[in-house]
Amino acid sequence: MINVVGKPCPIPVIEAKKALRQAAPGEQVRIIVDNDVARQNLQKMAEGMGCGFSYGPAAGEGQDNQDNIEVVITAPAGPAAKAAGGETKDSAVAGAIGVGSSAGADCSCEGTEAMLEAARRLLDEEGKGLVVAIGSDCMGRGEDELGRSLMKAFIYSLTELDVPPEYLLFFNSGVKLAVEGAGTLADLHTLADKGVNINSCGACLNYYSLTDKLAIGNITNMYAITTTMAQGRRLINLS
Repeated sequence: MINVVGKPCPIPVIEAKKALRQAAPGEQVRIIVDNDVARQNLQKMAEGMGCGFSYGPAAGEGQDNQDNIEVVITAPAGPAAKAAGGETKDSAVAGAIGVGSSAGADCSCEGTEAMLEAARRLLDEEGKGLVVAIGSDCMGRGEDELGRSLMKAFIYSLTELDVPPEYLLFFNSGVKLAVEGAGTLADLHTLADKGVNINSCGACLNYYSLTDKLAIGNITNMYAITTTMAQGRRLINLS
């Protein structure tokens, strides 16, 4: 049972996906949420992954809130199970070049092994090159409190990507996300541990009198930011 009562988006979906990756075909994953939006998000995820889905009022010990919802997601069987559980790199490359996964693991044929290695390198390269540029401490336009909550959730979501970004760039008020006391620091440290290059605009830090408060990553300049954004193979620009 996964209890995500009170947890903001996208945590219910992420926790459900984690559980489904470990679930056997046909196994049920139960999640408790406290709002219908979370239930709808889980339903869309389940349907997209080919999973069974049902829901109803949460009941049982510890369920004092009658508004809580129990969601039941059934892990798929057959081909859809790979989408839920994910493939290993070897099985993915083996499928890509038309050999069985056992050949990828134990192949004694030098030609096939060479093709597998080339495919592995190709997959590694395709996973690189994502640049995320963040020019505000709020996500979207509207209420700042909501925008800050959304930005925190976005950065947390980056930590859950199978392949993390190569660069994370902060400029303008986005630099406030990388300084002492920021609620995003724990997730930024997680990203840094995964090899993400985190850079903040020096002029922006200086403008907000935050240069000596930078808590993670390096100080950079706008030319370097522009160059990184221009050369990135993929770009997410939140400004």
